[in-house]
Amino acid sequence: MKQISELVKQLHKRLQEVARPEPGRERITVSLTLQQRTSLLSWLAAQPIFPQFYWRQRDDLEEAAVCGEVIRFNDADSARYFLMTNDVADMRIWGLNTFDQVETPSLNTPKSALFLPRIELLRDMDGGKLVVNLYSETSLADDVAIAQKTIEQLTTSRPLPVLNVNVNSVQHQPEKQGWCDLLNQALEAIQQGQFEKVVLARKSTLSLNEPLNPAAFLNASEKVNHHCFHFMMRMNDKTAFLGSSPECLFLRVGQHLTTEALAGTVASSSDNQQAKQLGDWLMQDKKNQHENLLVVDDICQRLHGGILAIDVLPAEIVRLRKVQHLRRCIHAELAVANDADSLQRLQPTAAVAGLPREPARQFILQHEPFTRDWYAGSAGYISLNQTEFAVSLRSALVEGSNIHLYAGAGIVAGSDPEQEWLEIENKAAGLRTLLEE
Repeated sequence: MKQISELVKQLHKRLQEVARPEPGRERITVSLTLQQRTSLLSWLAAQPIFPQFYWRQRDDLEEAAVCGEVIRFNDADSARYFLMTNDVADMRIWGLNTFDQVETPSLNTPKSALFLPRIELLRDMDGGKLVVNLYSETSLADDVAIAQKTIEQLTTSRPLPVLNVNVNSVQHQPEKQGWCDLLNQALEAIQQGQFEKVVLARKSTLSLNEPLNPAAFLNASEKVNHHCFHFMMRMNDKTAFLGSSPECLFLRVGQHLTTEALAGTVASSSDNQQAKQLGDWLMQDKKNQHENLLVVDDICQRLHGGILAIDVLPAEIVRLRKVQHLRRCIHAELAVANDADSLQRLQPTAAVAGLPREPARQFILQHEPFTRDWYAGSAGYISLNQTEFAVSLRSALVEGSNIHLYAGAGIVAGSDPEQEWLEIENKAAGLRTLLEE
């Protein structure tokens, strides 16, 4: 990467060229040569500018490290309206959406934490670039002055520290007996016909011997949790929500939307033959196939009315480090490209809430002993031409020396509480084992 001092000098000159006393918006771009693949995350971690958002696409086609806030949006509708009224090529709004797209006033949690960043460091198939976003409803020159102060704070990348923390204690919500009781309540509700499926989750709070560096934690996850979306929303220097999720909520390019049903789980193995045997069992297991098809049907029904055509691909096995999943990809042609509408239709999916969605969601709200907030919501970006959100699974909330890990399991008729406890243990292990190696 070019020296920061050289970049700042170049950016100051470009910013002065667009400073004017009337309202406006601009996107200043400088091409870069990125030397290391991990440089974006380590660069972001070194910056004193918040909020911060990191994104690495599942197929590693794109990576982004963004920081600073030009404008904030508490829901996807307002973010979409801003993009439509301020048509700037390639402008993206980054961040998170809550699990059920409902504000939680008591916890001061809006529907979304989406923002247009001041600074973006981006990598894609064409190379790297540094971007400065500008916007003002009164004077672009005033916003240029703010941007110039921000870029003066930019600093060089520093190597991320190696994880070296000890877990002092672990507390689950619910603990195992409470989990079994909760599942038995759910199974009784299923038997009474209240819903066909509900996805129940556990929050595990790990108390550490010292504060956890969230970027170092995510970096460790990236190295071992392959074929995942990696994301991190860092609100300040002590709090971050991050994850390594295998599931795409949706990718929209123009009016073409791709989504997926990722439901049905079995353990994985480092032994290829054993992993294949487990995967073959998953492909043939009626309970897991039924669970996956419930999600497929729900997605198709929810998209109905907003699409011109839809196609469901055959089931396949997704092999991860600790678990394997059944996945069916779904392609649809949208009648109108409206990302807020797609979010409303698809989130939360049956894979993270249940089916039918509303009674399952109500059961979760009434019976789970914690509030999900960002967990099982979505993380990603909105833009005019292309939008992508990952379901925020295999995720954690870092608060100083405490880290909260989340994992869930789909409950249908015939589910066994002991087996489902083992499933969430395996899912949580994808992140927890990083602290214990």
